[in-house]
Amino acid sequence: MRLISNVASSNRFFTDLNSFQMQQRRTLSKLPLQANFYPMSSAAFLQDSTSRLSLLSAQSQAVASLRPGELEVVLDRRLQQDDNRGLGQGVTDNKLTASLYNLLLEDRRGGPQEVGGASVEHLSLLAHLTSLSLSHPPITMVAPSNSQVPKLRPFLPLRSSLPCDVHLLNLRTLEDSQEAESPSQEVALLLHRKGFDCSSTPEPPLQCTWSVHEEVNLDDLFSPLQFGSVRRSGLTLLREDDEPESARQQQPPHITHLRPMEISAFRVELN
Repeated sequence: MRLISNVASSNRFFTDLNSFQMQQRRTLSKLPLQANFYPMSSAAFLQDSTSRLSLLSAQSQAVASLRPGELEVVLDRRLQQDDNRGLGQGVTDNKLTASLYNLLLEDRRGGPQEVGGASVEHLSLLAHLTSLSLSHPPITMVAPSNSQVPKLRPFLPLRSSLPCDVHLLNLRTLEDSQEAESPSQEVALLLHRKGFDCSSTPEPPLQCTWSVHEEVNLDDLFSPLQFGSVRRSGLTLLREDDEPESARQQQPPHITHLRPMEISAFRVELN
């Protein structure tokens, strides 16, 4: 699939690394064709001083910019000969596969940020939200009306929206350390705060907010659940940071210091 635009991108374009950060790529004519393709986990974009063209993908594929203003995506490939990887024949039995993309064109203001002589770029806030909607579609489960399964008590979490730049990665119950395979009163909460580019402002403005003070109020989010202590932990949830006890007991419980481009893990006690 080839996308052709009038974006003056020269021989530079950007792809993401594990859906976490964007990496600048360069197309070099002295390299063979296959050496100018790079992995695209979920996003790639071209840009100049006034515009940006972002390709957001629901699946991982290879991407290149072989000419200025163009993006080329490998949807599938066929091999007529064996690749000496154990198959013993060429790959010619391709199956029809659905691919899902969103194409986003944005106006830009200001030049690129540079660190150590290299251009450092991020997706815009709108691009982040669009990419998340592709990667995490809602799952609808429907039971037949004559089902004999007992009805569960209604639970309506997330009474208010998370900040625009905070993504809820996981909220799960932790096992009781005393009784194996029994749930404890603690839950694991993993939050990812996105780093985003401020040079693009969508019109109309987004209907969510973002916290200047890098904090999240748990009582507002998960009402009617009541939370007690909040303790910062490592991503493995096997250790806890050395914080003073007064910082762990907050009423109402707040999560603070969510730094951009980082995943934070917390052990939260339910009352």
